[in-house]
Amino acid sequence: MIAGIERRGRSRARSGKRREKIWNVTCFILLVLLAVIVMFPIYWIFRSSLMSNAELYAYPPAFTPPAWRWENYSATLQSFDYWHFLGNTMKVLVPSVIGAVITATMGGYAFARLRFRGKKFLFTLCVGSMLLPSMVTLVPLFVMWAKIGLVNTYWPLILPHFCGGGAFNIFLIRQFIKTVPRELDEAATIDGCGYFRILVFIIVPAIKSAMIVVGLLKFIEMWNDLLQQVTYITRRDRYTLTLGLNIFKGSFNDDWSSIMCATCLSFIPGIVFYLIGQRYFVEGIVMTGMKN
Repeated sequence: MIAGIERRGRSRARSGKRREKIWNVTCFILLVLLAVIVMFPIYWIFRSSLMSNAELYAYPPAFTPPAWRWENYSATLQSFDYWHFLGNTMKVLVPSVIGAVITATMGGYAFARLRFRGKKFLFTLCVGSMLLPSMVTLVPLFVMWAKIGLVNTYWPLILPHFCGGGAFNIFLIRQFIKTVPRELDEAATIDGCGYFRILVFIIVPAIKSAMIVVGLLKFIEMWNDLLQQVTYITRRDRYTLTLGLNIFKGSFNDDWSSIMCATCLSFIPGIVFYLIGQRYFVEGIVMTGMKN
């Protein structure tokens, strides 16, 4: 009888492992299929950038370029002022991302650790502002920047990000800081540290991954932003890469090969930046809200 029970137990274990293996293989296949679906438009843009316009209009469309025309990129760079637009974009992105990370960290630290009157109300107000569409504040903000003469400068695109970079970033940092044991703060206070030293030497090293996530999110948000940039920037010499690509598409309506080359060039820096920080991005999203 005991031997029969043991055999049934081993049989259940083997069947459980078999089901787990089948489930893992099925999930892997589904993930591969989803990845192919997501990446296919990017491949199609890249493939189109290496073809002539005549080949692009051919039917049925070729899955791979008949001839890999790498010279399309050099020809596109002669008419598309890529490096100038990229430099303008970095002038906006770098200070904005740095300002958003620093102020979001300070705001999240204040809401997570400090005690002050009206903290819960202010935090509720901050989180509730995420429900406010950006279109609602676009016109009043434009009028304000126009009155102080900062339209056609980069300041309207940079300064707002020195206010925490958005409510979500402050919330994300706050949730991370709440996972850090308060005992570390108390030990530092006994050693004579103030709030600022606790933030710099204890909190910041512990939430480094969250700060990188905030930087990545802010980078992606601003890299893809067209509405704010087209609202405040009208001078061609100040165009960012997004504005330059938009104008380039309008100027070359029928030259789809050049448009695809310019599109590929425009998303390469974003992909490189994301690949550098993807490990921290995944870690930050997974760890958000977890308690110690």
